[in-house]
Amino acid sequence: MLFHSSLRKELARSFGATLLVLFTIVLTMLLIRTLGLAAGGRVNPQEIMLVLGYTVFGHLPTILTLALFIAIVFTLSRMYRDSEMVVWFSSGRSLGSFVAPVLHFAWPILLVITLMVFFAWPWANQQTQQLRERYEHRGDLERVTPGQFQEFSGGRQVFFIEKDEVDGTEGRNLFISTRADDGSETITSARSGRLEWIAGEQFLLLDNGQRVEIMANQGGLRVSKFEQYGTRIRAAADAAAVPAAALGLRARPSWVLLQNPKPENLGELGWRIGMALTAVNFILLALAATASNPRAGRGGNLFFTLFAFIVYFNFLNLGQNWVAGGHVSLGGFMLALHGSVFALALFWLLKRHHNLSLRQGLVGWRSRGAAAASASP
Repeated sequence: MLFHSSLRKELARSFGATLLVLFTIVLTMLLIRTLGLAAGGRVNPQEIMLVLGYTVFGHLPTILTLALFIAIVFTLSRMYRDSEMVVWFSSGRSLGSFVAPVLHFAWPILLVITLMVFFAWPWANQQTQQLRERYEHRGDLERVTPGQFQEFSGGRQVFFIEKDEVDGTEGRNLFISTRADDGSETITSARSGRLEWIAGEQFLLLDNGQRVEIMANQGGLRVSKFEQYGTRIRAAADAAAVPAAALGLRARPSWVLLQNPKPENLGELGWRIGMALTAVNFILLALAATASNPRAGRGGNLFFTLFAFIVYFNFLNLGQNWVAGGHVSLGGFMLALHGSVFALALFWLLKRHHNLSLRQGLVGWRSRGAAAASASP
């Protein structure tokens, strides 16, 4: 049919343009944030693009939801502004007639959003977390930037190294300051050093240096020179524990959340289910709330779209914290938030479909009441 095909084509054009703009904006924002993480030493600078790709991939459900909402609002707003809606209404169409073609266009996008929020979102977060943990659990010698004093182990160790090997396993002019819990301090300097694995443990071997021990309890000072000195950096058990670390809530697969229904898992599961329901509710809101005034510009509709998305999304995150904290149940939160929004959008759509007015309803109710009172003996 001409009505269905023309509406779907325009929705496709608007959705594609909106998705491109939103993707560019989100990509720029996430790139800035990833560069900040790399500058702060939390992300490997050589893996910036990989971390950025996983992060953007994980945020695609949110981008698709907002793009679909804006596309429907902008398409209907243009049809109202150009009096195209008047033509369709005059030909026997109503606002309810737009539900079928809009849903026919939107159902593949809704399916993609649902699959991505349940599978792609935790997978992308898991990959990002593994990259960050692998970078953070490197040996101390590997983490030191050449020519800079850097602190590790909560400030109890200070390193300075001039690296001269490409793989970062050897260096020259090393300086290591270590402070123990009892207040004693050890200062070690060497001309060169290298990393080696001995009996399943990683050691830092220093050559041609000296070691100064400051004993806080005894108040003494001991200086010793050495041709070779070794200190353990990481044990094999510590290295193996990195990939086995517990995954964060966002990185846990959906079936793991279902198998272990703790409050924090239910909160994350409710957020994922809520993202899929949010996209459906936004379709009904877009059909019901689009301004019908031909003189109204796009500014008002864009403001409403962004405001509704921000409020709904914040309530979704707030409800996740409530469920995780045990303040509300998952079913009660889903019914209160998504059920109320669905009922409101459906009532709003039916009101506009039948051209109902609260003022006219009150006047008619009063007229019928007055007529009944005058007719009674």
